[in-house]
Amino acid sequence: MSEVVNKAKVPSEPLFSKKNRKLITDPLTDNNPVTVQVLGICSALAITVKVETAVVMGASVIFVTALGNLVISLLRNIMPPRIRIIVQLVVAAALVIVVNEILKAFLPDVSEQLSVFVGLIITNCIIMGRFEAFAMANKPWPSLMDGIGNGAGYAGLLIIVAAVRELLGSGSLYGFKLFGNAIPGSETGLYTMGYVNNNLVILPPMALIIVGIIIWVQRSRNKSLQESH
Repeated sequence: MSEVVNKAKVPSEPLFSKKNRKLITDPLTDNNPVTVQVLGICSALAITVKVETAVVMGASVIFVTALGNLVISLLRNIMPPRIRIIVQLVVAAALVIVVNEILKAFLPDVSEQLSVFVGLIITNCIIMGRFEAFAMANKPWPSLMDGIGNGAGYAGLLIIVAAVRELLGSGSLYGFKLFGNAIPGSETGLYTMGYVNNNLVILPPMALIIVGIIIWVQRSRNKSLQESH
């Protein structure tokens, strides 16, 4: 009888325990879904010409990954194993439709720039990977945290790559010109000093190069990510 009472008095794990916080922080650095897990590379190369589109795409993936993980975790015990992939795709597709309609209603220009890449979130390896590897085996709250963390890790990488490409390729950042005559009436600026936008930076190969540099820097600073020989 005493054992039953003691078990009933065992406190539950805090919502923001160290373990749960690591579910958000680890994907931002040591377990980034793009640079470490090498997932979501295609969209990272295609929609990082402008910071604005990268921010919107990143926010969309966070939304789908977080809520999708939550829903899959809630359904994991009643979902027939044989149709789990179909259920996961249906959940991802429903959330992507919601995101797509919101973008069309409130950000039509950005929605047009992202084009088919919003729809392709359904098959994003990060989303399906977290559904299968984490949400199917964990409770709803940790699954939500994991979804937010991996979505944020993906979004952060996209924003970094987009910032470099937009700054060097277009001379602007989030649409604001930085290398031109930023001050009205001013005749100074990098353009007047001979600076020319580098069109090579806005081409897809340069995105791959930038991602490669980020991976190199990250692995050179973190010995746990280096392959042993």
